[in-house]
Amino acid sequence: MRRTTLTLAMLATTVLTPPAMADDHLRIVEDPLELTIHMHWPRAQGYDETYAVETAAREMTGIHLKDKTAGRNSTDSGEAMNLLLAQGNMPDIVGGHLIQQPVNQFGPEGAFLPLNDLVKEHAPHIQAFWDAHPDLLKAISAYDGNYYYIPYLPDGKFGRAWYIRQDWLDKLGLEQPQNVDEFYEVLKAFRDGDPNGNGLKDEIPYFARQWEEVDRLLTLWDARSSGSDTYHDFYVNEDGQVVHPYAQEAYRDGLAHIAQWYAEGLIDPEVFTRGASSRDYLLSENLGGSTHDWFASTSGYNEALQDKIEGFNFIPFLPPASVSGVRMEEHRRIPIKPDGWAISYQNKHPVETIKYFDFFFTEEGRLLSNFGVEGQTWDMIDGEPVYKPEVLNSDSPVNSQMYLVGAQIQRGYWQDYRYEWQWTSEAARAGIELYEANDLLIDQFLGVAFDQEEQAVYDKYWPSLRTYMLERQQAWILGSGDVQADWPDYVSTLERMGYDKVIEVMNAAYKRQYD
Repeated sequence: MRRTTLTLAMLATTVLTPPAMADDHLRIVEDPLELTIHMHWPRAQGYDETYAVETAAREMTGIHLKDKTAGRNSTDSGEAMNLLLAQGNMPDIVGGHLIQQPVNQFGPEGAFLPLNDLVKEHAPHIQAFWDAHPDLLKAISAYDGNYYYIPYLPDGKFGRAWYIRQDWLDKLGLEQPQNVDEFYEVLKAFRDGDPNGNGLKDEIPYFARQWEEVDRLLTLWDARSSGSDTYHDFYVNEDGQVVHPYAQEAYRDGLAHIAQWYAEGLIDPEVFTRGASSRDYLLSENLGGSTHDWFASTSGYNEALQDKIEGFNFIPFLPPASVSGVRMEEHRRIPIKPDGWAISYQNKHPVETIKYFDFFFTEEGRLLSNFGVEGQTWDMIDGEPVYKPEVLNSDSPVNSQMYLVGAQIQRGYWQDYRYEWQWTSEAARAGIELYEANDLLIDQFLGVAFDQEEQAVYDKYWPSLRTYMLERQQAWILGSGDVQADWPDYVSTLERMGYDKVIEVMNAAYKRQYD
């Protein structure tokens, strides 16, 4: 990954130099209008009024956002939202991480304004998006049929892929595994064949930065680990019913194999404790053989380690076919996030606010929210937004640089995949094209909006159910108990803890929302 430090001069220019005044077609108000905002998300507990994107948007629209974020001392966006709701004095705009559930819960009770008519009458660019994507509008709607927030809308389809050390395969005289049995044999060969050539049996055949990617192996036995890009999520089965993957018999059988692989040393013995640094460590130390991880960031290791490890070649390969012959990539970019922004009931300028939201769906606003300010972080070349060399070659990842200037943050905006494609390596691009050609993606569960009674049932039973499921899962993988032998008691416990009640309200909400 070619990187040099972004210069202080550039950062100073980004923060301090206002862009030239845009033409009037983007201006919302003649006189500057201040709107307060709660913006809490994992990377920033508050809205920075000096963001270059904020400065540019202010010049273009006349709207000034003033930070009024609750819970700035906590990194938990849920806690911050609860504090905001409890204090009662709401800012004009409530935005950030995981706002969908509280906004859909309290919007029908009057805490947030319904946006249906506001958008139809005053936000033509947002309305055009909904007209082109009606199912996504259903997905964000509350139980009363209204919607109360404008979401962050990711772009692109592919996220994670299966990766393998091609140089290890070549050294051992092996082909890329095409099915689960061949994958098993390759992992054993990585364990026993000393592919890193140090004379030690120290290779880690399969590793994962997030331990949940061990669950991804379930798909090799026709089970599921999640229904969306959120780990452990519900999914819609072939009968059109919402179920949870960890209550299905296929899960039982798949987890038994995963436990066997773990016991045989084919899965990182520290997968539950090593954490996010595992990819850096195991690849840079020439120990890791295979994983399931993001295209762009994982392929970058080929360039980063080519001078350290001779012949290093970590590449995406097609998902091994399952026991029934199915190839699928369970993970994909979800088209809609539970992040974004909403208008509180105390907002005295809802029309101006929805017009401001709509600004980020215009061509100019979309470029600004994705790439930062033209001339500072990017230039328009042959009709395409192209990052400046000092951005692409920085020591800091491009997305981190964007966060610093107020781009790619969790406001309600439509992401542009061109932002990521520019710093996606050739190896990753080839992998994406390979996955695209083989039609591997499956539909995602986009969630449901509960009414008050359904929410009460979910809140009463689901947290303890989920905790129990994950505790048993980890115990079985680690060898404490036998999932096959323990399965009848496990299912009985789920029923006793209210699993059927949760599934009932999930399906009631799903039918109301999507039928």
